[in-house]
Amino acid sequence: MAFDWFKRKKKNITTGTEEKKDVPKGLWHQTPSGKIVEHDELKRNNYVSPEDGFHVRIGSAEFYDILFDEGKFTELHPDVESIDMLKFKDTKAYTDRLKEVKSKTKLKDSIRNARGSVNGVDMVISCMDFAFIGGSLGSVMGEKIRRAVDYCIEHQLPYMIICQSGGARMQEAAYSLMQLAKVQSKLAQLSDKKLPYIAYLCDPTFGGITASFAMTADVIMAEPGALIGFAGPRVIRETIGRDLPEGFQTSEFIQEKGFVDFIVKRTEIKETVSKTVKLLMNK
Repeated sequence: MAFDWFKRKKKNITTGTEEKKDVPKGLWHQTPSGKIVEHDELKRNNYVSPEDGFHVRIGSAEFYDILFDEGKFTELHPDVESIDMLKFKDTKAYTDRLKEVKSKTKLKDSIRNARGSVNGVDMVISCMDFAFIGGSLGSVMGEKIRRAVDYCIEHQLPYMIICQSGGARMQEAAYSLMQLAKVQSKLAQLSDKKLPYIAYLCDPTFGGITASFAMTADVIMAEPGALIGFAGPRVIRETIGRDLPEGFQTSEFIQEKGFVDFIVKRTEIKETVSKTVKLLMNK
């Protein structure tokens, strides 16, 4: 039996029914499993849904607030910015793309460096922002990691990188790929000074980041359910012509294969990082 009388046939009706909401936009979050969580409750739980444990993607501002004592830190090297050395243009000029994303995110590039205390442990943390061109690795990321490592060596501090990236930034082509060797050489110097380096892999960590410094830390941690890999599953499936195992490229799958040391919930990351650093530095 059809209830055609119930269907609204006229389009673009502006009675206010679509605009009227019980709560302002942004105060609630829906997880992939369909759970609804109030924003304030989500924030109190380090942006992890208490209903299903889903880790909502966050940026450097939220991570620093979670990790540093009382959310206090000193940002290092804040003025390093990308330039369009190749005069690159795809659907829009790279310079225009940079202006647009800087205005939207209020960030200078896809990574920030900060010094602060984590449960009383003084350290430097570099955190990627996926909102800035997918957390892509460009010349600025490589340079800021280099400067962070030099700062750690100068001040005898442990180092941590929070990774969330789609890989190399295509608008910088070979300049982007050169950062892999640049970062690895600096991290080798950090190791020579016997200063610990921790990597925390978040969703997603892909491409050149995974192929280099995300996987060469003294201790590799990962968020639950984070996707980690080099190429995406569709590309791999089409290349090898086979179906992929269940859970392929999740942090749990990667840990099972021996590429990740610990799966660490975001609600436990501060305690885990401080304990790990104290162990590695014999404090």
